[in-house]
Amino acid sequence: MLSARSLFREIVDHDDSFQLFCSIAANGESQGGWENARIAALVPEGMRELAPKITRHGADEDKHGRIFQALLRKRGLPAVPVPPETDYTMLLERRGIGLAHDKLRREEPLSEEDIVVYLAHSRVTEQRAAEEMIMLVRHFGDDPELGKAIRMISDDEDNHLAYCHEELLRLARRGHGRTIQRVLRQSALAEIAVYRDVSLAVMDHMGRLLRWPAPKAAALAAGIRGMYAYERFGGWHRMVRLRPPERRDALGGRPTTAHGFA
Repeated sequence: MLSARSLFREIVDHDDSFQLFCSIAANGESQGGWENARIAALVPEGMRELAPKITRHGADEDKHGRIFQALLRKRGLPAVPVPPETDYTMLLERRGIGLAHDKLRREEPLSEEDIVVYLAHSRVTEQRAAEEMIMLVRHFGDDPELGKAIRMISDDEDNHLAYCHEELLRLARRGHGRTIQRVLRQSALAEIAVYRDVSLAVMDHMGRLLRWPAPKAAALAAGIRGMYAYERFGGWHRMVRLRPPERRDALGGRPTTAHGFA
């Protein structure tokens, strides 16, 4: 019987699939670190109070990238190139979601609306990240090789999601409510489609590395498409709701280090 635990265990126990998994994860986290660092540098004058939190967000993402690289080193494995069809961040950008890298490479200050777009996009993607890490902690939080890394990243993702909720609610009170709801909806509908496509691509690569039989690969693909159907029907609404977080000022302190990893 297929389960998330057995599937991930199979991926982790095989060097080639583990190498691809960690390489994809490290690449995505490193991109997130660069994006947040650039946004922090370009925050408009009237919103400079956000810069330290955005910087902290980027530092956490960089840390996660280093953790996945350290997991590879512990196995004696180098990172491998990330197949473009599995590059979640760039596929979202191609759909016009978030702030374009071309804009972030310029030295022009961002607008208030740009920051609203960044936070709304982050609220959606951090929901996905937090949910995935909760699942991994449930199944592998006590794993001697992965447990510490997964727990550390999961705690950070919960902080990032809380920060997005808190700042978007604050900006809604400042008159950005309609823009926030519009961008949240656009981002959520694009994200669930990109997540489906990336999941199918990743499972296709894993299937070839692990030599899955055709019925197993087909069952996994059907499961991914079924999850998309659920999310498209109504599951995406969880990604656009805003509520006061239990963790207040979640990114207001000093970033934690990846002690024991990098």
